[in-house]
Amino acid sequence: MKVKSRSTVIAAGFAMFSMFFGAGNVIFPLAVGRDAQSLNIYAMSGLLISAVGIPLLGLISMTLFNGNYKHYFERIGKVPGFLVALFIMGLIGPFGAMPRLITVSHSTLSMYWPGVPFVVFSFISCLIVFLLTFKKNRLIDVLGYYLTPALLVTLVIIIIKGLMTAPTMPQSTLQPNQLFADGLITGYEMMDLLATFFFSSIVLQCLESSEAAEGHTKNFRNVIFLTLKASLIGMGLLAVIYIGFSFVAAFHSQELVGLGREHLLGAIALHILGPYAGIIAILAVALACLTTAIALAAVFSEFLHNDLTQGKLPYIPSLVLTLLTCYFVSTLGFSGIARILEPILVVCYPALIVLCIFNIGHKLTHVKMVKTPFALATLVSLGHYLYITYG
Repeated sequence: MKVKSRSTVIAAGFAMFSMFFGAGNVIFPLAVGRDAQSLNIYAMSGLLISAVGIPLLGLISMTLFNGNYKHYFERIGKVPGFLVALFIMGLIGPFGAMPRLITVSHSTLSMYWPGVPFVVFSFISCLIVFLLTFKKNRLIDVLGYYLTPALLVTLVIIIIKGLMTAPTMPQSTLQPNQLFADGLITGYEMMDLLATFFFSSIVLQCLESSEAAEGHTKNFRNVIFLTLKASLIGMGLLAVIYIGFSFVAAFHSQELVGLGREHLLGAIALHILGPYAGIIAILAVALACLTTAIALAAVFSEFLHNDLTQGKLPYIPSLVLTLLTCYFVSTLGFSGIARILEPILVVCYPALIVLCIFNIGHKLTHVKMVKTPFALATLVSLGHYLYITYG
């Protein structure tokens, strides 16, 4: 029994890693390492706080709410909570993260096969996501047992070869505190905290089903414990990959100067592995983007089906509508999507972090206050952004 439970937790941890590891998780550590060079440790410290520590905080808080995002966000009021959930869903779904996945995949692919039209590539990508998403009960199996091991192998090959062939690391002239702040903000752009609010329920359901299959009576505390262990596995894998990618980029930063962020993985793989082994980079990006897009498509389609339309629009049409929206937004390109997302995330993240902290306090110590701190955090971050941007 214990062996099977351990195997289930590991599979859930791998599935969690694959759901979170998408386009931003591929390119942003590379961008941080390229810019930080010899002072990469400072930039990575900031990135690990915002891209690993904060999402782990979100997973813990959501686990205490049994993955129920409705009850979670209703702590700030029923209508405001629903609007915040809708807003986050749009950002991690077809209006932000999903189309960004497609643009990064295409940018990497175009370095090897420049003749592939984006509209064709985007359509095929959405079709593949549909085929792997419409059977919801297979989601964890596909992610945890098939796609994730292949993804990890390709990523590790790039990291190991990149470190083995590393030249002397260029010296950075930037300030450590500025690099730390840049790494912290870059972690926001990965949007993993936003994903935790909705991905956690998938893993919880998986572990609950496993416990029931083993003949255990439903024990909420035990499921929470298993979920936290799976979260540590998933977040730990993310941290290792982030650190590896950032240092590969720091060592080879001279080869990445002047490139757009969406081209970094293709460029570093071409430089490290050569033109023939470059297919590994394409496979890595395709798998990373595919696994995350599958999870995002399923979660947003469920939200559209259950919450927005109250079951009036069936799941399959909801999924089709989600992917059609994703397709059209993807035509904005990586830079266009990034320009829209960055200010939104800089303003929203502090308030959502405050919500996580106060919701954990509510479950552990029965803290009632949350609306005022959430509102204040939103106003302060908005004011700070406007001051920095417009003086």
